[in-house]
Amino acid sequence: MTTNVTIYHNPDCGTSRNTLAMIRNAGIEPTIIEYLKTPPSRQELMDLIRRAGLTVREAIREKGTPFAELGLDNPSMTDEQLLDAMEAHPILINRPFVVSDKGVRLSRPSELVLEILPVPQNAPFTKEDGEVVFDSEGRRVV
Repeated sequence: MTTNVTIYHNPDCGTSRNTLAMIRNAGIEPTIIEYLKTPPSRQELMDLIRRAGLTVREAIREKGTPFAELGLDNPSMTDEQLLDAMEAHPILINRPFVVSDKGVRLSRPSELVLEILPVPQNAPFTKEDGEVVFDSEGRRVV
């Protein structure tokens, strides 16, 4: 079975690392795009945001970014201005976006990736912080 999964990944982000680990736990080796090194084009970014069902503002990361210094918290900023900032400062792109044949998700929390994986988890899974997500039978732990 061919599974096309792409993750827009930041290896310094725990949520992004957990999401990547869950994809691999399903037996999928995704295409990994380190978006800080290879940012998506403006059109690709707009497409990811639209397909994930988000607004541009919902796709911006505030923590650990120049969000406040750039005045992006101003509600009068247009989508075009926000996209300009995201293009100029890719760290403002929230992460991780994951694309599969089943859709696009901004996987925050990382478990949102499960909605679009084409196959189930096939092993126990525990997040970096120790939270158990799947037990030894592959059942979701809530």
